[in-house]
Amino acid sequence: QVIGVKLTGKLSGWSSPKDVILKVAGILTVKGGTGAIIEYHGPGVDSISCTGMATICNMGAEIGATTSVFPYNARMKKYLGKTGRADIAALADEFQQHLVPDSGCQYDQVIEINLSELKPHINGPFTPDLAHPVSDIGAVAEKEGWPVDIRVGLIGSCTNSSYEDMGRSAAVAKQALAHGLKCKSKFTITPGSEQIRATIERDGYAQILRDVGGLVLANACGPCIGQWDRKDIKKGEKNTIVTSYNRNFTGRNDANPETHAFVTSPEIVTALSIAGTLKFNPETDYLTGTDGKKFKLEAPDADELPKLEFDPGQDTYQYPPKDGSGQHVDVSPTSQRLQLLEPFDKWDGKDLEDMLILIKVKGKCTTDHISAAGPWLKFRGHLDNISNNLLIGAINIENGKANSVRNALTQEFGPVPDTARYYKKMGVKWAVIGDENYGEGSSREHAALEPRHLGGRVIITKSFARIHETNLKKQGLLPLTFADPADYNKIHPVDKLSIVGLADFAPGKPLKCVIKHPNGSQETIMLNHTFNESQIEWFQAGSALNRMKELQQK
Repeated sequence: QVIGVKLTGKLSGWSSPKDVILKVAGILTVKGGTGAIIEYHGPGVDSISCTGMATICNMGAEIGATTSVFPYNARMKKYLGKTGRADIAALADEFQQHLVPDSGCQYDQVIEINLSELKPHINGPFTPDLAHPVSDIGAVAEKEGWPVDIRVGLIGSCTNSSYEDMGRSAAVAKQALAHGLKCKSKFTITPGSEQIRATIERDGYAQILRDVGGLVLANACGPCIGQWDRKDIKKGEKNTIVTSYNRNFTGRNDANPETHAFVTSPEIVTALSIAGTLKFNPETDYLTGTDGKKFKLEAPDADELPKLEFDPGQDTYQYPPKDGSGQHVDVSPTSQRLQLLEPFDKWDGKDLEDMLILIKVKGKCTTDHISAAGPWLKFRGHLDNISNNLLIGAINIENGKANSVRNALTQEFGPVPDTARYYKKMGVKWAVIGDENYGEGSSREHAALEPRHLGGRVIITKSFARIHETNLKKQGLLPLTFADPADYNKIHPVDKLSIVGLADFAPGKPLKCVIKHPNGSQETIMLNHTFNESQIEWFQAGSALNRMKELQQK
């Protein structure tokens, strides 16, 4: 499907491109864009910078969209020219009529947003679709019992770290400094690339952000993905952070389930960090300078692109050898952080009979629930070690607890990864039962590698987030959905499942699932899938990598 977002009016003041996607997320929710392309169009598009459009499209993943597109325009041409790609702009000019919506086209759904009336938004906590105007968030937080004091403000990440973003944040910081103020909250800045880092250093933005109390971090996936060695709170301590990132699921940034994370634009993060509270609305509220005089922050303005050329910064790229065939990767067998991958086993040609249910998940289950980040990220190169975080954040419907499941062979409750390992040791295949939009959030490959490594074969849900569904297929797992979502209620954690008809596995053809209850009764339900021919070959070979190797050897 194609969902059209018609933009009218013009962005101005404190409103930013981030507010467009925060507003859309509030309308469509985290699963409203699933199976759809979001196409932005209308006269308002031209008031958004090229990098602003990138922010909007980047965060389209949070509403489940297959992809998001903007029509080609002068703002894109300007950006391509400034980044050494004028030849691409010239080619796009030549074919411009194909890079805009067709006249008279019909959308499956239309959302209209008047940018002139769009107010700054802040979404959260714990989900990126809980949308609030910044003007309301203080009162809502007090009513809901969310902490209003902001412990840390964090700007940057892949979503919101352009030259314009950094410039607008620096424009806010500069006003505070002129009145003798610094951030009341801790404040961090993550440049989006080496080029942005070098350019904001040269043009003085980085120093202004440091002067207001900021710490410029490496231009890498830092706190946004959970690589944050946070010292200012203890785990379990209730607190609030505001970020310009795209995701704010429970525990994502600092592995603390009590951290209430809100996402907003970099300039709003900067203003709130200076004030130190969610109760501050920069459009209407005053701050008090060190001279005792009250002042209001003016809406930030900044160049969309640097006046000089971008500074590319340091080139740290290491080229691979021209011929890698003789290269041997020597990994210590005792390493805790690196482990060479072994190929997964091929499908044996038989139906999957009498699988145990590792866990029946209740409610939201993001890739952070399936494979937690934070301290676990040091094991990304060691599949067996990182698999010790498998589904430790998912809620078990049987007891309402995280990381506590019944071992069907011993009847004892224990951690999810330990139970999966026990089944694997005993040669028993297992399945996971999930709820809606299973696997939303990061495209985290480990969330698909781990269940396969520990003996999983099938993931059955009401619906999947698109990227995670594909990742599961790549690792030789079967992601299947209930033909009738109500059948989720027919499966109990103590049941055994058989997937039958795999010999005739074909695109568009549902599979049968036989549910065997402990009392000896059985019932059969139908499961849908989205496998195409080549993805079925992945399953049969054991994984996409296995299939690639087969094709190389032909």
